[in-house]
Amino acid sequence: MASEALAGRVAVVTGVSRRNGIGFAVAQRLAAQGAALFLTHWAPHDAQQPWGAEDPAALCRELGAVTRVADIAVDLAEPAAAERVITEAAGIFGQVDILVANHARSGSDGSLFDVDAGMLDGHWAVDARSVLLLTQAFARSYRSEAGPVGDRGRVIWMTSGQHLGPMRTEIAYAAAKSVLAGLTATVADELIERGIVLNTVNPGPVDTGYLTAATTDRDLGVVEEVRAAFPRGRVGAPDDPARLIAWLASDEARWVVGQVIDSEGGFRRSRW
Repeated sequence: MASEALAGRVAVVTGVSRRNGIGFAVAQRLAAQGAALFLTHWAPHDAQQPWGAEDPAALCRELGAVTRVADIAVDLAEPAAAERVITEAAGIFGQVDILVANHARSGSDGSLFDVDAGMLDGHWAVDARSVLLLTQAFARSYRSEAGPVGDRGRVIWMTSGQHLGPMRTEIAYAAAKSVLAGLTATVADELIERGIVLNTVNPGPVDTGYLTAATTDRDLGVVEEVRAAFPRGRVGAPDDPARLIAWLASDEARWVVGQVIDSEGGFRRSRW
């Protein structure tokens, strides 16, 4: 896995707070390719989830054995948080070349008949608005330096499978993630003029702790349904989307622009 494909580049990766998370897997991949890392986390959110919070400092120490790492605890629901993240990252490293907007809000959701304005606004603020503001701040700070294979600016957004099938109990989350999928082509068209390539990844169902944390009969039933919908019962692991994201951040992916890429391992929605 180790290489120097991203040597000399700085990556901001949001939502890196747990070893079982996609963000940590992405950070590991980018670090192994030589990128320096600026990570964000927000432990109060994880503490409210079934998997609980971890010590971000321990994760940074682990990644710091491979590359240079800096981090910040930040609630991306705050309107000024996105600008602060990019400003601090650029201040520490002198530049930012890659943005992976991996963070998301979990919980506080429901069906169409359960959601209210607070749920919708909460998911919009974290899952969509902050991503757009992070991208804006990154693009404003980015210094285009074209090399032999073109510019190295990269932005990767994360969406979900809401465009492939229903998500009836996650209306607020799916609504916010739909914004990113729907805006990918438009924002990518703006960013390419600045030497920045944007793509969006739908990682499909990945066990980031919510499956292994299941304890009730209802939740265990959901786990079995998810496993049955995957070929051979093999559920997605965090490193599965991380491999794709690391490739999209590299020079090898320079000709892939403005795409929403589904990376689901053959997940069969007809069984789900």
